[in-house]
Amino acid sequence: MLSKMRMTLNGWFTEGYKRELIGQKYRLITLIAFLLSVYQIWSVIFSTLHPMNQMSLHLSFILMLTYLIYGYSKKTVLRNGPTVMDYIFVCLAFASGLYYAIHAERIVNRVSIMDPLTNSDIFFGLILVILSIEAVRRTIGFPIVVVVLVFLSYLLWGHQFTGILYHREFPPIEILEELAFSFNGLWGNPMAVAATFVFMFLLFGAFLQKSGAGNFFFDISSAIAGRTRGGAAKIAVLASAFFGSITGSPVANVATTGPFTIPMAKRIGYQSRFAGAVEAAASTGGSFLPPIMGSAAFLMVAVTQMSYTSIIVAALIPGILYYVALMGMVHFEALRKNLPKASDESIPKVKKVLKEGWYYFIPLVILVVFLVNGYSPSLTAFYGILAVIVVSWFRKSTRMGPRKIYEAMADGAKTAIPVTTACAAAGLVIAGIMTTGLGGKLTSIVLGFTQGMLFPTLLLVMVICIILGMGMPVAAAYVLTAMLAAPALIELGVPTLTAHLFIVYFSIISAITPPVAVAAFAAAGIAKASPNMVGFGALRLAIAGLVVPFVFVFEPALLMEGSPGEILLASVTAVIGILTIAAGLIGWLIKPANILERLILVPSGLMIIFPGFTTDFMGILLIAFVYILQRSRKDIPSLRITKQETPIK
Repeated sequence: MLSKMRMTLNGWFTEGYKRELIGQKYRLITLIAFLLSVYQIWSVIFSTLHPMNQMSLHLSFILMLTYLIYGYSKKTVLRNGPTVMDYIFVCLAFASGLYYAIHAERIVNRVSIMDPLTNSDIFFGLILVILSIEAVRRTIGFPIVVVVLVFLSYLLWGHQFTGILYHREFPPIEILEELAFSFNGLWGNPMAVAATFVFMFLLFGAFLQKSGAGNFFFDISSAIAGRTRGGAAKIAVLASAFFGSITGSPVANVATTGPFTIPMAKRIGYQSRFAGAVEAAASTGGSFLPPIMGSAAFLMVAVTQMSYTSIIVAALIPGILYYVALMGMVHFEALRKNLPKASDESIPKVKKVLKEGWYYFIPLVILVVFLVNGYSPSLTAFYGILAVIVVSWFRKSTRMGPRKIYEAMADGAKTAIPVTTACAAAGLVIAGIMTTGLGGKLTSIVLGFTQGMLFPTLLLVMVICIILGMGMPVAAAYVLTAMLAAPALIELGVPTLTAHLFIVYFSIISAITPPVAVAAFAAAGIAKASPNMVGFGALRLAIAGLVVPFVFVFEPALLMEGSPGEILLASVTAVIGILTIAAGLIGWLIKPANILERLILVPSGLMIIFPGFTTDFMGILLIAFVYILQRSRKDIPSLRITKQETPIK
């Protein structure tokens, strides 16, 4: 008996000791994350640090957090927390960042041939490259490491190729210089944007979430779409559009809205895989919906040297069209399955929701106004954060005090971890592309393969974007594909902005394209469905929207280029065409559509979307023909769902 009691007491003490250790580690991580946010705000808003200082310390902080939060594998981080080796990596990351910050001026001003790297340079540069590769493996996954290693292998051994892929031999020290001591590698555009614009907007999103804006956006989505047929899935579309335009991360969007929208959709009769697919497709689209567009817009500013205003203005109609297409797919699916409407008492009133939370739109309005008036994105995000804090005081229940502000700053820094590690990996890949001239070579290969024809080139670039974007955050996916694919489109006369928007669109869509569909995997976990089935379902739902990038390449009016009349006509015909395609794909116009009618609807929608009076006229005639056929046909019983929807809580 005494021995059993002793074992029990030892177990309690052991468990208590473990909990205390876990609490200490959590507090340490939160403190480091908070300090990173403080440093970022100070360095971006109030200081005039050299970019090398700014980026090196930012990357150092991020690497430290990575090795404290993400274990060598999921099992190790859940079982033990950080290991001794992780703490060694933390110390090395801190030392490397500090070394670069101290020697920033010398590193930037040195001439590679005249001023050889010192032994300390070689040590800390190599450590930083290795730590960055391991960090991206832990945060994003092994596929992006494979991409990095392929390009680094080409940099090392590409001189052994013959023909167009040949490049001169590079000594290892010269390669290290490009990777860690030039503005083509770790310190290129991806890291510069991640350490400034992107971080500040991620911080803004964390503050917005902590202030209670998440509940407001969900409630307003419910109020707008909840009373329509199949309204739960439409709520998912609208809520994900609100959140996605702010967070810019499909996975984060799914994790935020999915736990609410997916169970609701399942309750009214949608299958688990369809409910997950709706959430994954809707969450993905937010990354190219203005006003924020995630990190993609800010990277486009850095890469194309265009103004932020011109980018968000051009992206507005395509972003809306994607959600029109998705909403159409969900609506026709609800009609096909005859899903019930929610009871009025379970859905909040629009007027009531707006009365209680209208002020959450103020920070978004401030963002748009400041950006349009030429303020820097970082400063704009900072003012947006201040606005969020102020509006949170409008109600006692949402008021942000010191504790909530502390937590929001820590959460924002943690959110930036996978984005920054992916940008570091993208910088290593860019070093391989720039040093070897692979970008120009790939342009020649692509144009040679497609014989210089625009439409086949667009198809090939689409495939490249989706493959290279699998498993990657928006920032890394866009940078890689822009470096490799944009020159081919520009060579064929596609305007720079159009080419980059085309690439952004399909780089983001890779989040729902199996087998590495990160947004689909996140939604499948919540829906308790097969990730591949959710991924294919999300891709099916997004197919109508995938027509949009091809259309705006041939119809510049969809990018706000042209007279008001041209823009209006192009937008109206695009909406009609996309909804017609959605009707054909789902199999419902005004009643169930047979195979012949579906085969007519999809091509007629394509004809209306693409520019030209003749094609528009023929498409409308075909839609009218299907409409008359369905009106003259007796009703065919649709799939009935007898399960009643439970009130939305």
